[in-house]
Amino acid sequence: MSQAEVSRMKPPLVPLATLIGREMRNEKVEKPFIKFGQAGLAKKGEDYFLIKVDCQRIPGNPSTSFSVFAILDGHNGISAAIFVKENLLSNVLSAIPQGISREKWLQALPRALVAGFVKTDIEFQQKGETSGTTVTFVVIDGWTVTVASVGDSRCILDTQGGVVSLLTVDHRLEENAEERERVTASGGEVGRLNVFGGSEVGPLRCWPGGLCLSRSIGDPDVGEFIVPIPHVKQVKLSNAGGRLIIASDGIWDTLSSDVAAKSCRGLPAELAAKLVVKEALRSRGLKDDTTCLVVDIIPSDYLVLPATPRKKQNVFSSLIFGKRPQKSLNKTNKMSAVGVVEELFEEGSAILVERLGNDFPSNENSGLLRCAVCQVDQAPAEGLPVNSGTFFSPPPKAWEGPYLCTNCQKKKDAMEGKRARPGVTS
Repeated sequence: MSQAEVSRMKPPLVPLATLIGREMRNEKVEKPFIKFGQAGLAKKGEDYFLIKVDCQRIPGNPSTSFSVFAILDGHNGISAAIFVKENLLSNVLSAIPQGISREKWLQALPRALVAGFVKTDIEFQQKGETSGTTVTFVVIDGWTVTVASVGDSRCILDTQGGVVSLLTVDHRLEENAEERERVTASGGEVGRLNVFGGSEVGPLRCWPGGLCLSRSIGDPDVGEFIVPIPHVKQVKLSNAGGRLIIASDGIWDTLSSDVAAKSCRGLPAELAAKLVVKEALRSRGLKDDTTCLVVDIIPSDYLVLPATPRKKQNVFSSLIFGKRPQKSLNKTNKMSAVGVVEELFEEGSAILVERLGNDFPSNENSGLLRCAVCQVDQAPAEGLPVNSGTFFSPPPKAWEGPYLCTNCQKKKDAMEGKRARPGVTS
């Protein structure tokens, strides 16, 4: 086939002006204001945060802007937290198809977050360092909030009406029985620290390594069944807005979600973040790195978040986070009630095949297949379909569904306990 024939087969490139015009016609330009504040005190110096309020889905088009906020709580060193801060966002965005509408972009975001977390973990582990980090990663596009998290940092949402909702899941082994079962099924051991005399102390940990968490980015020395696959939740706020409090465990080991939210209501975001940290320190002192981000999503006709009405829980509270079908973004009705939040998506499975879907695009014109995680194009013989079984099993039929390159397939098998860790024999 000639080069000219190949070129004719490729879909035409869409000019930037056309994309901008499409966004202007099809999307609502009006967006809420974003106000934020950050505060923290260091004990070990392993907490980091990321704030980017100038991201754009279409470069050069301000109407496609979105914001990113993240808390990274490192352990066993700072290298993993720094690496994630510098690389995670770009890895997530690279997994989203270009030139798509805002609605399709939001639909693709949960899956892209999974691919971005796993890709970042693979890249960091290739550096040969042994630190790890929790990650709570928040994307705000208009009234839609998407949160991806591994570890025990937390993001809560405080809406008008005084309803506080948790947007993350705790991946501490002590707290999460489902994760304990997954880790042991994948080849890890869960138990407390043994001291002289045989008594056990402290929280439940995963062995080898002794990590208290079941999910993180990094930590190559504790086994790959400690996975980087995030819990993802996506919600849409009403036009009354809301407040996000994103913080490391230095806050949540001391304050409940309700106490943290109530402690700073009615205050500007910057002062609110400082007050949450102060409240946590007042309770138990500085025993860990303590970092807090407060993000207010404010209606365009307000300068600050409206004060929470002091009244009994309204009749709409039963609608808060009513379950919708997973992986669904169909919006069937408008929301005008104060404080009502619509759940668009939630998934927390640690099985990669369940998180990538079955419709990842491939470059059919070139004859190459694109890895659903690392976005590298490869010939079909160089990798395996994600649903083909273990890395050592030949594919039973022609490629279908998401494709994983050899390196990402090995990572998937290791996370599921299908491949021995280096130096471990069965």
